[in-house]
Amino acid sequence: MIRNSKVSYLVVILMLMVGMKLVAVPLSRKQTPQQTPQNVLQDTTIVMSLKEYLGYVKKHHPVVKQAGLIIDQGQAQLLKARGGFDPKIEVDYDRKDFKGTEYYDELRGAFKIPTWYGVEFKAGAERNEGSFLDPSLTVPEDGLYSAGVTVQLGQGLWINDRMATLRKAKLFRQQTQSERDLLVNAVLFDATQVYFEWWQAAQERELFSEILENSQIRLNAIKRSVEVGDKAVIDSVEARIAVKKRLLGFEQAKIDFIKKRLELSNYLWIDGVPVELQDNVVPEEDLISQIDAALEIMGQSLDLFTVENHPKILALRLKMDQLEVERQLKANKLLPKLEANYNFISPDWNDASAYNSNDYKAGIKFSTPLFLRKERGDVKLAEIKLQDAEYDVLATSLAIENKVKAIFNEIDSYTLQNEITQEIVEDSQQMLNAEIRKFDLGDSSLFLINSRENKLIESSLKRLEVGVKLLSSKARLFNSLALVPENL
Repeated sequence: MIRNSKVSYLVVILMLMVGMKLVAVPLSRKQTPQQTPQNVLQDTTIVMSLKEYLGYVKKHHPVVKQAGLIIDQGQAQLLKARGGFDPKIEVDYDRKDFKGTEYYDELRGAFKIPTWYGVEFKAGAERNEGSFLDPSLTVPEDGLYSAGVTVQLGQGLWINDRMATLRKAKLFRQQTQSERDLLVNAVLFDATQVYFEWWQAAQERELFSEILENSQIRLNAIKRSVEVGDKAVIDSVEARIAVKKRLLGFEQAKIDFIKKRLELSNYLWIDGVPVELQDNVVPEEDLISQIDAALEIMGQSLDLFTVENHPKILALRLKMDQLEVERQLKANKLLPKLEANYNFISPDWNDASAYNSNDYKAGIKFSTPLFLRKERGDVKLAEIKLQDAEYDVLATSLAIENKVKAIFNEIDSYTLQNEITQEIVEDSQQMLNAEIRKFDLGDSSLFLINSRENKLIESSLKRLEVGVKLLSSKARLFNSLALVPENL
């Protein structure tokens, strides 16, 4: 007999350990006192705090990981833009043989180094031969070597396509930081709202569970009083109806809790795998006092708020900076194209003294449209886009400021309402307790007790409703400030 009990105890413990492994996240465990091996599995509850929950969302949610790709995209754009300044090696080879005659054999190679401004350094070599070679391409037998520079004196000197692309890529990389913060904040905000609904459902389930338990105790007491003749039979009928009503309320609250738990599971992922919470996982009870620490909005005040540091405004400002670079590039197109090049030439590539000013190749290229209508149109369009972005910044800044002001006022109001509703619940509980004592003394009726209990339920639900509004206001403040908690 003793041996069998030990075996049963070990089986229960093993089942408990397996059950804990199936729970979505490693959470703190809370057990009721004086538990036996038979009921330890049913009574074990695991509390998942809001901070712990948001930590898993921030680390594992696919949308958060997708937001991280924006940073990678910015880095890739910057790498691509820097490629415009990479040194280049060029080789050009042409040969023609016809009926045993070598018409020409031309080989040209060059090494080019572009710089930030419109200057490009170049070193080259060429070997040409053939019966019908162009006389201007004739070079010494060992080839001809050159070293020189090409300068854009008009269009492209202070800004060109390569420079503009690199500058915009640097700005875009900074913009991706703000955009990633906005996306991560949005995911955490949505996840927080679902946690609030789960918390409210858990509180309602607990409320109706206590009310049901009290009404069942009251029914049992009335049944005993009826048996000894102290109460009328109709009192037991009325008490039984009250129990059934409380049972309906409890069942509805239980279903709502399950639904909200499943909705919450949509935000829980681990290593790319969606996770479903187990039945014994519950939210933290004192959520209102922990919300500021979880969302890291402690110390936030209207006086300290500056819209210029908001990630949305920073992103829009960086977008404007990119448009300004584009406008400068378009304005530069109004200048004529004027390219000058000068190259020292020598048959000895390894003798620096062989290069002199008497042996050279030089040239100038010039071109410009007569009316510049296309270029002037591009500049005008760039200015319109820039002005449109500026209006967008002004409108967005005002909207954010007013939204933050309204939320701070909401928080103050809901904080006061939460205190008032809490006092109403406490007073309603006192009224119910007093009515129960009067009923025990024979000075009240079951109808009045049920009426007082209904008022308690009503005030308790109202308190939860106001509490969720307070929590939602703080979450909207978190969202409006576009914060990304660092300690999750």
